[in-house]
Amino acid sequence: MESSTPEKQTVRVIILSRPYVLRTAGDPREVEAVAASINELMLAIAAKSPNADSTHIAVLACLHLADKLHLLERDLQGLKERVDRKSEEFSALLDQMIAPSEQS
Repeated sequence: MESSTPEKQTVRVIILSRPYVLRTAGDPREVEAVAASINELMLAIAAKSPNADSTHIAVLACLHLADKLHLLERDLQGLKERVDRKSEEFSALLDQMIAPSEQS
């Protein structure tokens, strides 16, 4: 019997000078890219706060990412609202275009 769950692969990454072994069912390169991005963010925070411990740095990184996510979610909601308005406008225009031809 075939399993529908993809096989997980091991990915080794380094974040804030610490090695981590992760398992992913997705593309390992994506995990490596995300880990590299997190590492860069945490190193940048550590450079600005040289006395901060790794937990403090991780919390600040999480807050930064949560803020970024919040802004993106707000932008996405705005785009959805614009698409909905445009869809309604196009629907009304189509109704106007179809109505005269139905009267003929």
